[in-house]
Amino acid sequence: MSVLLEQLSSCLEADGFRLAVTGEVGFEGASAIAEAGSDWLVDLPTGSEVVFDLSGVGRVSSAALSVLLEWTRQARDAGVEVAVVRLSVPLERLTRVAGLDTLLPLAEPVPD
Repeated sequence: MSVLLEQLSSCLEADGFRLAVTGEVGFEGASAIAEAGSDWLVDLPTGSEVVFDLSGVGRVSSAALSVLLEWTRQARDAGVEVAVVRLSVPLERLTRVAGLDTLLPLAEPVPD
């Protein structure tokens, strides 16, 4: 696993074709996480399948959803398929409330 970005309250790591966020994704650090993940995505070969793993995100905020949507857009633009998205239970709930669950290939949520 390679660390792409480490902040005070969160960490972004890549492992093969998996991009994982752990900790808290708030508005103060979301843009740096989104940018680091986008930089990783554009280096993947066209036709790759990726997994976005946000099952380790503890603090739920719309900032995490913004990051996820940005990565999804970047993946599409780079010709990369999002195979599955893993969310923590609270983040999965927020995704459903926001109506984004139908736009993403969600895995079963990981319990708190």
